[in-house]
Amino acid sequence: MKITKSSLDQIQQQAIQCYPAEACGLIIREGRAQVYVPCTNVATTPGEHFRLAPAEYAAAEDRGTVLAVVHSHPDYSPQPSEADRVACEASGLPWHIIEVRKGDDGAVTAGELFSFAPTGYQAPLIGRSFHHGSLDCYQMIVDYYQRELGIALKQYGREDDWWSNGGNLYMENYADAGFSPVNDLQQGDVIIMQVRAPVPNHAGIYLADGILKTEPEHYPAPGSLLHHLYGRDGRRDIYGAFWAESTRLILRHKDAKQ
Repeated sequence: MKITKSSLDQIQQQAIQCYPAEACGLIIREGRAQVYVPCTNVATTPGEHFRLAPAEYAAAEDRGTVLAVVHSHPDYSPQPSEADRVACEASGLPWHIIEVRKGDDGAVTAGELFSFAPTGYQAPLIGRSFHHGSLDCYQMIVDYYQRELGIALKQYGREDDWWSNGGNLYMENYADAGFSPVNDLQQGDVIIMQVRAPVPNHAGIYLADGILKTEPEHYPAPGSLLHHLYGRDGRRDIYGAFWAESTRLILRHKDAKQ
């Protein structure tokens, strides 16, 4: 889609005003006009990520048709991150990223705008970067179950650091998601762990054979845990020692093959 000069000017101004936090907003069609709607970045780490305020997104939809998502990359290339590409796919909308930087003279200026659209991209299971809410330990489970087992799991909204702020994502939702506790381990079971937190806050998938059918390029790692630890890339670790000691529950999905 072509961005009007008026929309681009507003995007640039907002990116500069929000620096060093990421700016975000929506381009909508209101009547026959293209309008840029600045939104509030409600991410817990706005200098590194963005999250549109849900109420503001709903208000923009009430005004007109949402055409695109916009955000800025402070002091960083406008090229989309892996998390940007995944979120773009989930939104089903074109995305625009504006670069904004502070120069040696202290002046903040907007730079290149990069545009992209959904193409069917999927982040790999092993090696994916971490981004809470879109590429995290729960999303690893969702993607594994969809790709490897053909089972669609529910999504649950989750704020960063929910485990320290009264949340209990896994324990409160596992039954609703179709899981039940078991006492043994088999391929595809979900292992719920508690890692330096007041409640169980991490989860992974047990790979008895250590094989990912959808990523055959990786060597087999029997008895491994496929997981996505906070701030690290998705990986497999041998299930034992620290991970076994951290385990609080083993879950099996009702549609998983026995």
